[in-house]
Amino acid sequence: MPVTQPLIRVSHLKKYFKVYKKEPGLLGSLQSLWQRQYEEVKAVDDVSFTIEQGEIVGFIGQNGAGKTTTLKTLSGLLYPTAGEVSVLGFNPWDRQAAFQKQFALVMGQKNQLWWDLPPMETFLLNQAIYEIPETTFRQTLNKLVEILDVAEILKIQVRKLSLGQRMKCELIAALLHNPKVLFLDEPTIGLDVVMQKVLRDFIKTYNQEFKATIILTSHYMDDVKELCKRAIIIDKGHKIFDGQLKDIIDKYARNKIISLVLSQKVSRKDLEKFGELKESEFPKATLLVPRAQAAQVASRLLTSLPVEDLNIEEPPIEAIIREVFQTKAGS
Repeated sequence: MPVTQPLIRVSHLKKYFKVYKKEPGLLGSLQSLWQRQYEEVKAVDDVSFTIEQGEIVGFIGQNGAGKTTTLKTLSGLLYPTAGEVSVLGFNPWDRQAAFQKQFALVMGQKNQLWWDLPPMETFLLNQAIYEIPETTFRQTLNKLVEILDVAEILKIQVRKLSLGQRMKCELIAALLHNPKVLFLDEPTIGLDVVMQKVLRDFIKTYNQEFKATIILTSHYMDDVKELCKRAIIIDKGHKIFDGQLKDIIDKYARNKIISLVLSQKVSRKDLEKFGELKESEFPKATLLVPRAQAAQVASRLLTSLPVEDLNIEEPPIEAIIREVFQTKAGS
């Protein structure tokens, strides 16, 4: 059997920038006329990974970690300092038309819709740019409009739409040409929790129906937890983790959370015998216990205290990711 190549292959990618540094004030401005100081910023520093067709991969990192720079390089918007990249078998920064018709980049903080025109005008423009046949265009548009429930707003000026409505239309504009690869950079930023879930459900549906390969960056850990089985964590330009989200939880979530509902008041001292007491306000109490001992502690709680209800949970994924960064910083 022939060996299939990864859809996305990144090998020792580096992207460095020169940043101009100026002293404050008039004196600093005058000095800069004769002598300028620059600092080299290693936005992406020796990052390698591969992604297979149909994967949804979470690309996680703090502000300035290098996430957006990586996505822009994979899209061909930035030329790397060093390293090799292959997306769909293409070198992205060659910017071949055949490549550009097969991927889309959606940035939650950037607009591609024309502000003073209805979304439909942008859709028609994209149809012309990507040379989409009329029948294919209408079929894809109708399907996306139905899934995202935006039929009523297609002829309303973009500037009169809510943020959630605009984001839905941004996704439609990016997906009209049925891209095989989708780069999503903070697609749910600024949205309320209801709209975040709507977009997450849509991304999951699109991935399943079109077998699209998706790289997702987000500060909302619910996005990553609900959509991605695999995560790549990047910090200060370096890849510090690449694997299953489950593996992150198993490795870095040292504790589990036991939530209690009590039928009678129990003293803090008695509760603290079972673990680290995080919250106690009758009838509820919350304990942190070592994950390996969670089942045993739960059994003791049920036999020793007046427990009406008990629930064992994993800590929030954002707390686990924070633990990853703290561990790496201390090593």
